[in-house]
Amino acid sequence: MDRPEGPAAEVWLFFFVVVFLRAQATYWIARVATSQVIDHTHPVTGWRARVHGWLSGDSTARGIEVLRRWGAWAVPFSFLTVGLQTVVNAGAGVIRMPYVRYLLAMLPGCAAWALVWTTVGMSAFYAALAAGLTTGWGIALGVLAIVLVAAGVAVWRRRRVDDRTP
Repeated sequence: MDRPEGPAAEVWLFFFVVVFLRAQATYWIARVATSQVIDHTHPVTGWRARVHGWLSGDSTARGIEVLRRWGAWAVPFSFLTVGLQTVVNAGAGVIRMPYVRYLLAMLPGCAAWALVWTTVGMSAFYAALAAGLTTGWGIALGVLAIVLVAAGVAVWRRRRVDDRTP
């Protein structure tokens, strides 16, 4: 049987490296920041306060709760969800999950995530190409969609901050 044509292996490897680096960065930032920020400081302004708030906030608490309930199994399965991957990886850093256990749990999750993006993600990319999103009008519509989503997220975040302010 012949080797399949196309760059699937290279694309998978690219996605694997991307998610590996992202997961490692999330774990280590949370682990180091927890030691330094949560345990030793209580900032009230600036980026340190935002990091402190995120690490001691509800989303990280949800990640920690998932880890407490499911243990190391939560790490690889989080890569198959939307919105849980970052908080579980950060939660693993916050609770200082032993690195080797985290790494062994993370690798299959990275492999699965890369496979999903290699197949489904590349299919969506090629569908966008086929739909003409590389023409002048397609690029303009794509940029407009990105701007609208970014503006929506900014408004949503601003409202959340305003709701929390007494």
